[in-house]
Amino acid sequence: MKTICDIDSDVLKAVRRGVAIPAQVLALNEDGSFAPNYQRALCRYFIDSGVGGIAVGVHSTQFAIRDPEYGLFETVLRETSRFIDEWCRFRGKKILKVGGVCGRTEQALAEAEFEVSCGYDAVLLSLAAFHDASVKTMLEHCRKVAEVVPLIGFYLQPRVGGRYLPLEFWRQFVRIENVLAVKIAPFNRYCTFDVVRALAESGREDLTLYTGNDDNLLIDLLSEYEIGGRKIRIRGGLLGHWSVWTKRAVELLDEIHALTDSGEPIPPELLTRAMKITDANAAFFDAAHAFAGCISGLHEVLHHQGLLPGIRCLDAEETLSEGQREEIRRVYRAYPELNDDEFVAANLELWLSDNPVESKSHPGAQ
Repeated sequence: MKTICDIDSDVLKAVRRGVAIPAQVLALNEDGSFAPNYQRALCRYFIDSGVGGIAVGVHSTQFAIRDPEYGLFETVLRETSRFIDEWCRFRGKKILKVGGVCGRTEQALAEAEFEVSCGYDAVLLSLAAFHDASVKTMLEHCRKVAEVVPLIGFYLQPRVGGRYLPLEFWRQFVRIENVLAVKIAPFNRYCTFDVVRALAESGREDLTLYTGNDDNLLIDLLSEYEIGGRKIRIRGGLLGHWSVWTKRAVELLDEIHALTDSGEPIPPELLTRAMKITDANAAFFDAAHAFAGCISGLHEVLHHQGLLPGIRCLDAEETLSEGQREEIRRVYRAYPELNDDEFVAANLELWLSDNPVESKSHPGAQ
């Protein structure tokens, strides 16, 4: 069994304060085969951007990697873990490694045990397979997986495979001892409040909230909740949105931490920026077409930067929606300050290299 105490103390301290954790995308060649050199480059990009963790095998990595038709789950999780470890050693860093876990209990336990064997620190636990299950059944499942590895709870929005999780579920979930954090991603203010309320009422101090509400992420991070006299903040983000323009995401979170530490009022410019980020997310995630192109949109940005060989998904029919590429180009033009294209261009050769020779003082390092 791996517990929260087994996580490196410096990494755990950073996670408690709040870090940027991009949800890794899957690098594929145009023929649909795995592209490990680009998967490695993405890990290097994230680490050099200053992230505090990387999540693999989650929605942005495509749940279908588990399907026998593709059979990529073990390869992607194992290789990505190795790529993270290698670059962290090269840069003298440590970050949180999060693996995604799906399915009913037997499958989830097998995935969790495999990820522990690969060196993952915690798992993001999807309950998508429990669409019609009772709260009791879901909690029994969560407790069993928590006996293997630390959990990050996952409130996934129903439109991309999640389900409604009532307040009573969260009241009991946050009391599971080996729960490290909760990713709140229902894209719904009421549901988001349920998770915060459950934590406030539990009295627990060692569980950290992370936003996955890509449509409202900056407001989530700027807000302070006060419930029954207890003040709570959502401390960081575990986001598909942060798998692109990642350098700017890390800088944004650092800015928010500095602001909240200072106690100064929120500048109006940050609220304006929040709306710009939401507009960009609408383009990336294809909100206009019920998120049909949400993964392809991320691929489009990374391909534009040279970090992916194309925008291919495992299902060749899954691609950008009509007009989505034009929307992405529009937000590029409208908000040039949000992208990190120059940072990527300056470091892309290094990240794609089989034999990096640059020293740890390379300008890409944090």
